[in-house]
Amino acid sequence: GAVLPFSCRDAYQAWCRIINVSAPRSSLLASVDASFNDTRQSVSAAASSRCQLYIGLALAIGSSVFIGASFILKKKGLLKLATKGATRAGQGGYSYLKEWLWWAGLLSMGLGEAANFAAYAFAPATLVTPLGALSVLISAVLSSYFLNETLNIHGKLGCVLSMLGSTVMVIHAPEEQEVTSLDEMEVKLQDPVFVAFAVVTTAIALVLIFIVAPKRGQTNILIYILICSVIGAFSVSSVKGLGIAIKQMLEGKPVYRHPLVYVLVGVLVLSITTQINYLNKALDTFNTSLVTPIYYVCFTTTVVTFSIILFKEWNNMDPGDITGTLSGFCTIIIGIFFLHAFKNVNITWNQLMSTVVKEPSLPGHECDSCHTLLDNMESPTLVHEEDTVLF
Repeated sequence: GAVLPFSCRDAYQAWCRIINVSAPRSSLLASVDASFNDTRQSVSAAASSRCQLYIGLALAIGSSVFIGASFILKKKGLLKLATKGATRAGQGGYSYLKEWLWWAGLLSMGLGEAANFAAYAFAPATLVTPLGALSVLISAVLSSYFLNETLNIHGKLGCVLSMLGSTVMVIHAPEEQEVTSLDEMEVKLQDPVFVAFAVVTTAIALVLIFIVAPKRGQTNILIYILICSVIGAFSVSSVKGLGIAIKQMLEGKPVYRHPLVYVLVGVLVLSITTQINYLNKALDTFNTSLVTPIYYVCFTTTVVTFSIILFKEWNNMDPGDITGTLSGFCTIIIGIFFLHAFKNVNITWNQLMSTVVKEPSLPGHECDSCHTLLDNMESPTLVHEEDTVLF
C-alpha cells in the first residue's frame, strides 16, 4: 500500500502504489527511496547550475553593450579635444581627463567591466569572453551613426562573421575545472607551466611597451592593441580569483587574511591602468571600427590561452568540441581580416546589383556597329572619332 515517487527523464515524476510486497523487500523500497533523493538533488543542482549559466550570459551581454558604447563616448571626447588644439592622447597628452564625454565613456566601460566581473563569477571564462564580439558589432554600428565613420560591405560582413564565430565558440566552449576556494586558486597559479607562460607574456609586454611602442606605435595598429590584450589576460585571471574571494566572503570566511587577495587586487589595478592608457592611444590614433574588432581578437586569444593553461579546460574535451572551438575562432579572424584589409574599398549594394543585373545587348545592334566600322574604314577622321567614342 505504500506510495513511492520515481524520477523519470526530463525531471518528470511518477507516483506508484506498491501492492503485495513481502517483508524482506522493505530494504528494496528503502534503497529506491534513497536513490530517488539522490536523483532529486542532482536534478536541483543541475537546474541551479543552468540558472547560474543564464545569469552569466545575461551579464556578459549587458557588459558588451556598455563596453561598445564606451568606445564611442571616449572617441567623441578625444575628437572634441583635438578640435580645441589640445595635446592628443596618441602623442602622450592627458587632456582627456578634463573632458566629460571621456569620463562618461569611462563610466560606461566601468559598468561593462563590473557586469563582466560578475559574469566571470557565474560562467566559465571561455564562455564569457567570446561574447565580447557583441561589443564589436555595437561599436561598429554606433560609430557609423555618431562618428561618421564609414563601414562598407566588407566591414559589415566581417561583423557578421565575427558574430557567427563567437556563437560557434560559445556552443563548443570547454568547461573549466571547478575552483571553489582561494587555496585551490593559489595551487593553480603555482603550476610551473602557467608560471613559465606568465613570465614569457610579461616579457613580451615589457618589450612592446618600452622598445616597440615608442618607435612604431603611431603607424602600426597592432602595437597598442597587443599591449592591451596581453595585459588584459592578467586582469581576467585576477577578476576570476577575486570573484571566488567575494563568494567566500559572502559565506562568512575570513578571506582578508589570505595574501593572494591583495596580490590579485594589485595585479588588477596595474593591468587595468595600463589597458586604459594604451587603449586611449589606439582609439585616438586609428579608426574605431578597426580598433574594436582587432582588440577583441587579440584579447580573446590571450584570455582563452590563459584559461586553458590555468584551468586545464581542454583536457576533457572531445575532438569535435576542439574542432568547433578552433573553427569558430578562425571564423572570427576571417571577419577581422575583412574589416581591416578592405577598409578603403568603397563598394555599395547598388554597385554589386548592377554587376549582376545587366541589360542584354541586341544582336542586330552589334551587327550595325560592325557595318558602321567597316563603312568608315576609308575615312581617317571618322575612324579617329569612332575610336575616341569607343575608348
